[in-house]
Amino acid sequence: MEIANETPATRIPLMLEIKYRKSYARTMDLGQLKNLSVTGAFLEHSQPMQENDKIQLLFTVGGRERTILAQIIWRGQTGSGVQFLPSNNRDIQIIDDLIYFVESKREARREIVAGIFKQAS
Repeated sequence: MEIANETPATRIPLMLEIKYRKSYARTMDLGQLKNLSVTGAFLEHSQPMQENDKIQLLFTVGGRERTILAQIIWRGQTGSGVQFLPSNNRDIQIIDDLIYFVESKREARREIVAGIFKQAS
């Protein structure tokens, strides 16, 4: 299953610690997602990666562990751009759940800050 990719998807900034492993590796490494969209993310990592490497991302959303397959599409000095490779609707739902989780936490923070400013004025 492929997600349409005609225009770049909107990126949501975040800092989410995750585990990942190359598809042929036996052990998991730690990384951090720095931004996220429905089509991919920026993964900050310390292990060497090559373009086209396939990796499994493991993260926790709402207390539940989720795994999704991704592919390295570009490399930088601190990390790599990954493209999600959803194979079914459940994979797409996992990505949607993660975006919803990030956005709902951000909205809760906005409400707290607005309440503080309201009390201060």
